[in-house]
Amino acid sequence: MQPTTTTSTRIDINAGRLWRSLMEMASIGPSPNGGSRRLALTEEDAAGRRQFRQWAEDLGCHCRLDEAGNLFVRREGRDESLAPVAFGSHLDTQPLGGRFDGVLGVLAGLEVLRSLHEHDIQTRRPLELVVWTNEEGSRFAPAMGGSGVYAGRLESTSFFEAKDADGTSLAEALETSDQRGELPLGTPRLHAYFELHIEQGPVLEQGGEPLGVVTGVQGIRWYDVRFSGQSAHAGPTPMSHRRDPLLAAADGLVAMRDEVEADPSGNARLTVGEMKVVEPSRNVIPGEINLTVDLRHVDDDRLDELEALLHRRFDTAAAKAGVSVDIERRWWSPVTPFDPDLIASLDAAARGRGMTAPHMMSGAGHDAVNVSHVAPTVMLFIPCRDGISHNEAEYAEPEHCALGAQVLCDAILDRANLD
Repeated sequence: MQPTTTTSTRIDINAGRLWRSLMEMASIGPSPNGGSRRLALTEEDAAGRRQFRQWAEDLGCHCRLDEAGNLFVRREGRDESLAPVAFGSHLDTQPLGGRFDGVLGVLAGLEVLRSLHEHDIQTRRPLELVVWTNEEGSRFAPAMGGSGVYAGRLESTSFFEAKDADGTSLAEALETSDQRGELPLGTPRLHAYFELHIEQGPVLEQGGEPLGVVTGVQGIRWYDVRFSGQSAHAGPTPMSHRRDPLLAAADGLVAMRDEVEADPSGNARLTVGEMKVVEPSRNVIPGEINLTVDLRHVDDDRLDELEALLHRRFDTAAAKAGVSVDIERRWWSPVTPFDPDLIASLDAAARGRGMTAPHMMSGAGHDAVNVSHVAPTVMLFIPCRDGISHNEAEYAEPEHCALGAQVLCDAILDRANLD
């Protein structure tokens, strides 16, 4: 039998097989309440990768690791001189994460390869299914580290020298988990990159939409903030004599919340994910408060304005309380538009399956943001129940997972067979 080669080829993926793969991966590193716990480069993460590699090698695919532990699964094309069409996501999770965030993109990609294999179809261009290292950033900061260092957007020293809470460096974790490879960073170069993901928000579900084509990702800025005052006894110190950094932080955050909620576009986001009292004690006025701030918007100019407001509101709150404040921007990602041709390819694939998928911006960062700086890139979303993600309750309907994988498969086939 000769491999099918026409550009009009369309095949149906196996929905049941995809779901079984998702559930089998979820059994590796399960969390207490039905979610997943596979922190980057832990034994659980390595076990998940080993299972995935075995599935890929069973199809005759060639698996390679780069120096950052990014895993590339290659299926040869008819013309190996051409750059590959790539797709994928990540297998690492939050400490108490879900079963679909990242995993869906990887295992839907595996289902694409399995379907091509059983239908004896060879694409013109080679294919690369990618598992990116340390996407979540929950063990090593920053997030999206593997794709960042691959795309040259993150310095290799920052990537390899990052340490977890126990003082283990990412470089050490790569070695102990046997995930450091020999492919040079930045290789292989890609012709195009597709990423399927759960939305991680409520828009698609509320609109009754089974799919969304992602036109870009909003800008993200992370800050470390320190309010410094004077610790003192809680009883003898009058309110008028206090230099309380916690109350200053609270005043600043309320003022900043008001600014964000007043944003006319409704697209501003403010999150404080961490707040710590240094040397806390029940009956002591704190001397120092450390917190993190996450600002997001779909417009970079408005993000500039929000950053300026953050400084002004925090400075005002600090001065009122007689304390000092230091704000350091730790990481940022600009508003990232995706490739118009690849957006059109997903539109066409959805239409080919009898639907029109709405266009939307992503509120979360993804590996696709980094890859978009070195290759044409696009994303496809499916709904998740109640918009919940980064949580053990995260859930996606089997039929939505299958539909996302199907549209992904159709678009990849078309792109990989283009002249």
